[in-house]
Amino acid sequence: MGIGGCIGLIAVGAILTFAVDWHLSSVNLDLVGLIMMAVGVIGLAAYVSILKRRRVQPPAPGAPVVDVEETRTYR
Repeated sequence: MGIGGCIGLIAVGAILTFAVDWHLSSVNLDLVGLIMMAVGVIGLAAYVSILKRRRVQPPAPGAPVVDVEETRTYR
């Protein structure tokens, strides 16, 4: 689930919780909306933390640069 899916869950959950006044006998829409918003927030936090780990850090100034072509051995 990407950022768009998480924001969509938060939006749909907020609409169900705050904007809908339907009353169903078997489903509590306020609770469903709150659960959807919580799942969206948790998913967004997980996605951002994974995206933060995937970023490649540039090498520090003065660090040795390894050339990939020189390290390969051909047979």
